[in-house]
Amino acid sequence: MMVGADKIRTLCELGTIVRQRRALGERVVFTNGCFDLLHRGHTRLLQQARALGDLLIVGLNSDASVRLLKGPLRPVLSQDERAELLSALTSVDYVVIFEEPDPSCVIEALEPDVLVKGADWAKEEVVGRETVERRGGRVVTIPLVEGSSTSSIMRRIMEMAPPQHAES
Repeated sequence: MMVGADKIRTLCELGTIVRQRRALGERVVFTNGCFDLLHRGHTRLLQQARALGDLLIVGLNSDASVRLLKGPLRPVLSQDERAELLSALTSVDYVVIFEEPDPSCVIEALEPDVLVKGADWAKEEVVGRETVERRGGRVVTIPLVEGSSTSSIMRRIMEMAPPQHAES
C-alpha cells in the first residue's frame, strides 16, 4: 500500500470527517490547486496553511480540470501521482480530487474555517471567499516563493533539452 493512501478521500467522506473534527473544536483549513510538479513553493504554502489550523485539506484539480485551465500539455503528472505526492507530505491531512474548473462546490460542502491561496490571488478574487466569510471564517493569502512555479520549472527543462532535428 502506498504511503498516505488513507489521506485521499471523497468529498462525502471528508464531510463526515470535518463534522467530527469540528465537533472537537478543531479549525479546518482548505487550499487547492493543480500541484502539477511539486516544488518548494508548494511545500512552503502547504506548511504555512497547516499552521493556520488543526486539519489541512487540499483540493486537487483532476486531470481534465488541469487541461481546461492550463492547456493540452498539462498536467505533466496524473491526478493519481499528484494526489500520492501531496498525501505523503506531513503538512497535508487529506486530499480530495475535484473535476470542476474551480473548487467552489468543495468549499461549499466542507465550509472550512480558513481558506488559503497563494498571494498571486487578490483576496476578493479567491473562489469560495464568500462561503467562508459568511460562516465567520477567513481568507489568507501566502507569499509566493520567488522563482518557484511549475511553469518556470517546465521552461528550464525545455531550455535544457537538445534541439530536435528533422530526419532527412
